Amino acid sequence: MLSNLEFDIVKKGFEWLSTQQIQSVKELASTVSAHALWGLPNPYITRLIRKKEGECWNSSIRDTARACSALSTEGIIFKAPERWLFSMKKEGSWNEDVYDTAYSLGALADMEVSDREGCNWLYENYGPAWEQVGTTSLIITALKKQENLTGNRDFEVFIRERAEWVLSKKGQDGGWEHISTSNLAIQALLLAGFKKEVGDSIDWLLGKVRESGAWGNKVDDINATALALSTLGIYELS
Repeated sequence: MLSNLEFDIVKKGFEWLSTQQIQSVKELASTVSAHALWGLPNPYITRLIRKKEGECWNSSIRDTARACSALSTEGIIFKAPERWLFSMKKEGSWNEDVYDTAYSLGALADMEVSDREGCNWLYENYGPAWEQVGTTSLIITALKKQENLTGNRDFEVFIRERAEWVLSKKGQDGGWEHISTSNLAIQALLLAGFKKEVGDSIDWLLGKVRESGAWGNKVDDINATALALSTLGIYELS
């Protein structure tokens, strides 16, 4: 549980976000998710929906997946983007790309749609090239969301082993190298059931807030701030 002081940090982060010109689908999606997790009024929903062009966002698999995931946190599910995502899938994956595939599987799970074939593709193709904290965290999140949806535990051992690997890469201060990577890692670990193991990571994240109330590696950053607020919200709810 966060303390009153830590809740003040969260409040200041949202106040900073409210002063920003948030335009990109990526930033709008992360901001929508952060507001939803904290149960706050969400004026960004309409702006994100208006960015949709036909059945998708920016003709981009990743942006469409991000938008669908974000809107689902508010109970909004569009069937057309779901169909569009499936239409972009070829031979078990999206573009034979780990990021497009992980984001798509996560979004489909958020929309209560399972896709075993895509999960198999991630599992079967995992190797040294993907053994990076951010990449592995996205894979954990995608597989765990799909697992939670279906109740299938075929990837349970893999998820646990990969989560333990991510933990092994954590710095002594509780964080990983970058703010965004750390957020992805903490969120994946929380989803995988490692809440006790990320207590110091939450402390690290709270300690990285900038004077403005934002987060960012060297400058205030909208996406990093929204991700951090989402991470803190997930931690508080888990």
